[in-house]
Amino acid sequence: MASFAAVLLVTVVLGHRRGLVDTTAFFWVLGIVALLAAFALLLSGFAFSRLWKFGDRGGHDLTFGALLALVVLAPFGFVAYQIATLPMLRDISTDVDDPPALTAAASLRTSAMNRLEIPTAGERTLQSQSYPLVAGRRYDLSLDQVLQSVSAVLARQGWEIVVPPPAADKATGEVDIEAVARTFILALPSDVAIRMVDDGDSTFVDMRSASRYGRHDLGENAARITAFLAELDQEIASQAGTATTATPEQ
Repeated sequence: MASFAAVLLVTVVLGHRRGLVDTTAFFWVLGIVALLAAFALLLSGFAFSRLWKFGDRGGHDLTFGALLALVVLAPFGFVAYQIATLPMLRDISTDVDDPPALTAAASLRTSAMNRLEIPTAGERTLQSQSYPLVAGRRYDLSLDQVLQSVSAVLARQGWEIVVPPPAADKATGEVDIEAVARTFILALPSDVAIRMVDDGDSTFVDMRSASRYGRHDLGENAARITAFLAELDQEIASQAGTATTATPEQ
């Protein structure tokens, strides 16, 4: 049973990564895998007790089955730990009061996916307390220069671009980019928006990442935003401007 659970886990993960398994069905299969592995571990414990009491054979097979069940259950245990220790958020933005719009993403989401909603006051407070590093940027560069850097960083991410940016020499006022990013192992999708606003001698950059599925993003969206902006800071540093963290309004 533990072997079947392990094979099923590998198969469904690979199938989902290649787009062969629907995400909703993927979650159901993961639940079945966890139940099978837990049941296999329980049966192994029962069999070990008989082995100890009555000297039954099969100790090596039982040990292998129990260890395999533990290996299968390990990622589920890690997810449970993340759920218990990280805030229950699924839509993260550097501007909690005026998040970058996900207009194209809203039209692509189905009834099985999370709805894009304005964060509540409690969610805004929870994000600010839990992820203080998720903050917008103000660069002392023109909009076209910042757009060039954003495009360079974006090209390295491997995200699916839904709303591409205009050519740098045609960018004026405000530029919005939308993309779909996926988690590294399970390929779970999140919609990403990047907003650049021309403020004369400087340019403001805000970012938003919202999970399509699940009530809890396990910290993925905040990590995605902070990693992208940190890489953007390095890209910007190669130019003449400087980057400062935008202070969110309270």
